[in-house]
Amino acid sequence: MTTPPLAFIYDRNATRSSAYLDMRLDGCHAYAARRGWTVADRWVDRGDDALTGTRPQLSALLEIMRREARIRPVICLVHSWGRLSADPEQRVAFQQRVARAGGHVATTFDESDERAHVVLVGRGDA
Repeated sequence: MTTPPLAFIYDRNATRSSAYLDMRLDGCHAYAARRGWTVADRWVDRGDDALTGTRPQLSALLEIMRREARIRPVICLVHSWGRLSADPEQRVAFQQRVARAGGHVATTFDESDERAHVVLVGRGDA
């Protein structure tokens, strides 16, 4: 029997309102449950941190993901690709960071970059 993937739920929220954020996070939890994934926790970058390339909460998520990837499959679960970044180049850089931590990114719309893992790991130094 294989170990179910460990899902690391991530989002970003630059606004003061959290209503849409809460709906996205609830959607991620429900999606993970339907897939039989264990949820590690959720990480949210807020305010200015949600708009920069630094993303302290994503960095914290990746540190834990790196350790867990040695034990079982790990997934960074986001509601949609835009939750990583609206900028396509920045989004790919974040996907590369996830790939180098041993995981892949999946969305609640059944999208995944799992098949591109080798390509993502080999690109950039982020």
